[in-house]
Amino acid sequence: MAATKKKKGLRETADGRQVIATNRRARHDYNLIDTYEAGVVLLGTEVKSLRDGGASIVDGFCQFTGGELWLENIHIAEYGHGSWTNHAARRRRKLLLHRTELRRLEQKGKETGYTIIPLQLYFRDGRAKVEIALAQGKREYDKRHALREAQDKREAQRAMRYRNLG
Repeated sequence: MAATKKKKGLRETADGRQVIATNRRARHDYNLIDTYEAGVVLLGTEVKSLRDGGASIVDGFCQFTGGELWLENIHIAEYGHGSWTNHAARRRRKLLLHRTELRRLEQKGKETGYTIIPLQLYFRDGRAKVEIALAQGKREYDKRHALREAQDKREAQRAMRYRNLG
C-alpha cells in the first residue's frame, strides 16, 4: 500500500483526521453542550485552498435559514492558481446533517443563550467536515474562574513533579 502524502498546513490526528483549522477560543468563550460532525458543501477551488491549509474559523457561526443550517463568516482563502472561477472568501456554506440532528439543533438554537459554533474544520476520508457544537456563552467571571482553575492545576502538577525529583 502506498503511503499517503502529507499536505502542507494540515495536521494528522490519531483518528484519521487531517485538521485544517481549529477554533481555540471556542472552549474559552463557551460552555460546549453537544458536538456534531457535519459535511460542508464546497466549490472546487475551496477544496483546493483547504488542502493548502488556507482557512480560518475563529469568527464563524452557524445559522438556520429556511430549515437549512448555514456556516457563516468563516474565511477560506482564494486558491492561488484559480482564475475567474475562484470563490468568494467569506461566502455562506451549507452544512449537511441528518434531519433529526437538524431538528434538535434548530429547537435548541431558538432558545435564549444558545448558539451553534464551528470547532474544527478537517478532512476525513477525503471529504471536508466541520465539527460544530451547541454552546452557551460564558460570563466574564466564569472565564476568569476557569483560567484560575487551570493555573492552580498547573502549579500543583509542577509542585508534585519537583517533590518527586528530590
